[in-house]
Amino acid sequence: MDIFRTPDEAFEHLDYPFRPNWREVEGLRLHHLDEGPSGGPVALLVHGEPTWSYLYRKMIPALVARGFRCIAPDHAGFGKSDKPTDETWYDLPGHVRRLSDLAAELDLKNVTLFVQDWGGPIGLRLLVDEPERFERVVIMSTWLHRDGYNYSAGIRQWAARANDPAELGGDMDVGRIVAGSLLNPKVNRREAFAGYSAPFDGHESKAGARRFPSILPFLGGQAGDPLGQQHCFETLPKLGLPMHFFWETVISFSLHRMASVGRT
Repeated sequence: MDIFRTPDEAFEHLDYPFRPNWREVEGLRLHHLDEGPSGGPVALLVHGEPTWSYLYRKMIPALVARGFRCIAPDHAGFGKSDKPTDETWYDLPGHVRRLSDLAAELDLKNVTLFVQDWGGPIGLRLLVDEPERFERVVIMSTWLHRDGYNYSAGIRQWAARANDPAELGGDMDVGRIVAGSLLNPKVNRREAFAGYSAPFDGHESKAGARRFPSILPFLGGQAGDPLGQQHCFETLPKLGLPMHFFWETVISFSLHRMASVGRT
């Protein structure tokens, strides 16, 4: 398996003052953050598409100040983690499995789960499979597939563009996509562009980012695990955990505003 590994110096200019943590999984070097008191309650922060743990750089200090131990992994194919260059290698169950391995390796308990975008189907599946680890969940602009789910015109447009080699599918410009999606006028778009561009260098490095749009369940296929997502949707309310929802609606949808959440 061919792997792209982003050099460490690509991240040196970022406002990302966290110590890296590494583990070897399935022949890959995967990265995660582990910040805050080791004995504190855990905040597990799971990113989506096409971001990485940089997404949570402003939340982590605030959570640590309140006594949380913050665990923020980079999925394979994103951030500081290794990036297999074969798009077909990536599927939803694989991302879930690697997150489960991390939770087991760190023996995570008393967890508040934060999920965003594709972090929802990934993190919520871990929650449903291993509920004993969790105390509550924070759900931010994500979804779970199920029979009859009505995917918006914006998501369908995003998928079409992201899978079109003449547009995003050729060489997905991650920094421009994320920076262009930000709605808060106070956000520094130059900083966001640099932060979300940093993990990637060329077409091969972006296989994981290109893959997510192509496995949306309404496009068919099993890589997005539609039955597993429906299982999560049906099981989640039965767990009796406190759930907190944060949502943002994007009215304008264009090539420069493709994200459906406030990625800051």
